Amino acid sequence: MEVSVNKLDFKDSKYATGRRKTSIAKVWLKKGSGQIFVNGKKYEQYFKRENHKMQLLRPFEIIDQSTNYDVRCNVKGGGLTGQVGAMVHGISKALLMFDENYKSTLKKEKLTTRDSRSVERKKYGHRKARRSFQFSKR
Repeated sequence: MEVSVNKLDFKDSKYATGRRKTSIAKVWLKKGSGQIFVNGKKYEQYFKRENHKMQLLRPFEIIDQSTNYDVRCNVKGGGLTGQVGAMVHGISKALLMFDENYKSTLKKEKLTTRDSRSVERKKYGHRKARRSFQFSKR
């Protein structure tokens, strides 16, 4: 039996926005059975790599509530790693809306803070951001 996102009711859910690199994740979180949907697909179908799946479940494992919440997420921009980071940020912020007691645990793991690192821009006269063209004496 395939359960779609439309069957799950997210009316009484908490909303949070997560960001990482150039990815933006809109996350709706509610009490439920532990189902996670990303852009209308189950997270196992959307994220193929094991480290992405582990990273996505990390906020729930830290608070020992891995099957108590349902997640619906729309994520856009960036690559898969940035999208997972944005989702983790959004899920952590939404969890704090349910229970403020999680704050110290999630903050210790640095999940509530936006990771502001992004790609450095390319400079003129250089091959990349810092790499110069090869110097030729002759």
